Formats: sequence, structure tokens, C-alpha cells
Amino acid sequence: MGGAHARRVHQDPLARECQVTEQTLVTSTGRPSDWWTVVREAVRGVPHDYTAGSLGRGIVLLAIPMVLEMAMESIFAVVDVFWVSRLGPDAVATVGLTESILTLVYTAAMGLSIGVAAVVARRIGERRPDAAAEAAVQGIALGLAVAALVASLGIALAPRLLAVMGASPAVTAIGAGYTRTMLGGSATVLLLFLINAIFRGAGDAAIAMRVLWLANSINILLGPCLIFGLGPFPRLGVTGAAVATTIGRGTGVLYQLYRLTRGDARVAVRRAHLALRPAVMAMLLRLSGSGTFQVLVGTASYIGLVRIMSSFGSAALAGYTIAIRILIFALLPSWGLSNAAATMVGQSLGAGKPERAERAAWLAGGYNMVVLGTVGVLFILLAGPIVGLFTHDPVAWPTGAVGLRTMSFGFVFYALGMVLTQAFNGAGDTWTPTFINLGCFWLWEIPLAYVLARVWEFGPQGVFLAITVAYSTLALVSVALFKRGRWKLRRL
Repeated sequence: MGGAHARRVHQDPLARECQVTEQTLVTSTGRPSDWWTVVREAVRGVPHDYTAGSLGRGIVLLAIPMVLEMAMESIFAVVDVFWVSRLGPDAVATVGLTESILTLVYTAAMGLSIGVAAVVARRIGERRPDAAAEAAVQGIALGLAVAALVASLGIALAPRLLAVMGASPAVTAIGAGYTRTMLGGSATVLLLFLINAIFRGAGDAAIAMRVLWLANSINILLGPCLIFGLGPFPRLGVTGAAVATTIGRGTGVLYQLYRLTRGDARVAVRRAHLALRPAVMAMLLRLSGSGTFQVLVGTASYIGLVRIMSSFGSAALAGYTIAIRILIFALLPSWGLSNAAATMVGQSLGAGKPERAERAAWLAGGYNMVVLGTVGVLFILLAGPIVGLFTHDPVAWPTGAVGLRTMSFGFVFYALGMVLTQAFNGAGDTWTPTFINLGCFWLWEIPLAYVLARVWEFGPQGVFLAITVAYSTLALVSVALFKRGRWKLRRL
């Protein structure tokens, strides 16, 4: 048996490289220097076999670059609003309305990413890199098809879309170019999400992180130049923000394609893979269709909550918005750990190790509960000062503080539920989390929020209580269904 293992390592360069990595990165002592070594290697993206060896090491090596990637993605919107706010409220309204329209593009991108990442992870676990490359090409083809449809409609109908969203004539006049550019360049959004999901599924999380670093750097540098006409650049106003964002994302996509075709990533696309495979595409469509609906269910539930909260006035709504934004930012590490769990589950199932997949999910969930639980304690103790950094309005401030504190009591549940949901997705069982989201958000959270806030007259706090109860319910339901183990039988 030892001879067979030695022959496999000798024949498989990845396994040989990973064996060396394991020998040099053992952290059994738990000393700070050892952990710093793991962090450094995670950012560098050292080769690692996620189907063998230490589960904790694998999760950390994946999670760190994924957390940094998520942080970079959130910076895109912040940078645009920061510079555009100097142009006045109409320009800011343009960004907000266009982002509302782009929510559908983000939903499609995330849905496609769920399916593609699951298939790529499974094929890498099976030691079938050519099949992973084929799945990647089919996913990219689907993304381009969706982008072509969005671009054609967006370029032709930009002013009308803004008007439908309630834009004033002034906003439509200055914002049509911004909206047309953002929707016309939607391919950069879809491909950025999609190809990074390919890298994550393959275990190349550090590449995905570098892509966002590159794209954000260009956007940060180019944005003010094109908005205000600095130096040799033309003054494009709010449209300049869209041009800068599209160029930044487009450059990131070009780097992604370069890494896919260079041959040194886990997924290496070659000319032989550049053909449409109807069977593979059909499987991706099936997975991505349910994945897209899953994301849509979660996103749409917030529309219902906003509608209930808006009945208490704009100041209360502002407090709610601030609390939710802080919550989303706090969840960035949890998304990294959740995506790491999805990759570990998919690759372990591909390697024929369902028990390892299950242990990986529980371990990632435990890590996430510790991380997010710690953040939750801090938010409970410091909710007022934290919200006070964003507003001093006499209604918005207490609403946001109460909301942040109330939601923080459920952080431990959020942590476990997020990981298990992504573990289902990583296994290719995309319908289970879809049904969980549908039940917990649409059939439970929204009606409960209305009853607590309006019928029982808890006011805005009723909405926050409903969020806490719904996410806690989601975690408990996810635990029960995960323990049943049917996701282990999912064939891709």
C-alpha cells in the first residue's frame, strides 16, 4: 500500500507538491509563528491537497483569501459612492437606482457561480482536471450568453429603466450614461463572479483574491480621474464612475482568463476544452437555476422587510439600513469560512470521502461560531457607539443601535446556518438551501416581522426580532437536514 502511494505521488505533480507543503507547514504546536506561517501561505496560495491531511489547515488556507476577496468586492460600491457623492444627490440617486437594477445581474452571477463551483470542486476531488476545465468553459459560455442579453437591453433601454425605477427627469438626464455603461459592461460582473467561483471550487482561492485586488486598485485610481477630469483624463461626471468600474472589472477578467489559460492553476483551460458540451451545460443550468432562485429568495426577503420598516418613517428606515450594512460587513469572515466549507465538501465528495466532507462542514461551522460569536458580543456591548459613527439622528441612532444589538444575539446561529447552507451548495444539493430559504424567509420571517412590528406594536424592534428568529430557525433546520446526510448521495 505504501508503494502504491509513493507511485501516485511520483506520478502526480500536485500530490508531490502538496506532500512537500504538508511537511513544511505543520502547525501542531499552535505557536503564533506557526499561525503566521499559515496566514502567509494562504495569501501566497501554496499548493495544497484539500482531500487529505489536516481539515483545520485546509479550511484556514481557503478561508483567509476568500475573506480578503469578499472585502475587496464590497469596496467597489463604497468607492463609487464616495466619489460620486461630490457631484450631488442626483448623481448618488443614479448610482443607487442602477445598483437596484444590477441586483438581478448579481443574482444571476451568484446563481451561476454556485453551480459551476460545485461541479469544478467535485471534478478536482475526482482527480479529473480536464473535466473541471470543460465545466469551467461551459459555465463561462453561459455567463456570456446572459451578459449579452443584459447588455443589449441595458444599452437600448437605460433611460426608460431609470424612469421605471422612479428616477426624476434630472436623474434620468445625467444618469442614462452611467446606467448604459454599467449594464452594457455586465459581462465583467458576471465573469468576475463566475471565474472566481471556478478558482475557489478548484482550491485556488488566492488567485480569486488577487483578481479583486487588481480590479479594485484600478477602480480606485481611475475613478476620480474620470469623474472630475484630473490631468489628461476627460471629465465624465457620474458616467466616469461607471467607466472606471467597468475598466477595473474588465482588467480583472482579463487576468482571470490569463491564469486559466497559463496552465499553472488547478483548472487549466486548453484549446481542446473550447467546445460546447450540451450535457455538461444542461447540468450547470439545472444547478444554477436553483442556485439563482435561492439567491433571489434571500435578496427579495429584504424588500419585504424594508417595506414594513418604511412605515415607521425615513429616520427609522435609515437606522435599519445602517444596522444591516454593519451586519453585512461583519459577516465577511463568515462568508469566507462558508465558501471554504463548500470547496472542502465538494472536493471531499469527489474523492469518495463523504465522512471527511461532513467533518469539514462541522469544523468550519465551529470556527465560524467562534468568530461571529465574538463579534456578536462586541456588538451587543458597543452597539450604540458603533452606530453613532454613522448617524446622530435622534430616531435613526437608537433604531440602528437596538437593531444591531438585537440581531447580534443570533450571530452564533447565523454562523452555523451560513456554513451548512454553503456545504449543501458545495455538494451540488442546491434545492435544499433554496427550500430552507423560502420557508424561513418568505413564509416565516416576513409574516413574523409584520405581526411583531405592526400587530403586536413592537415597532422597528419587531423587524429586528424577526430577523434574529428567522436566521436561528434557518440554522436549526439546516442542522436537522444536514444530519440526515442525503446531500452525500448527490451525483454530479
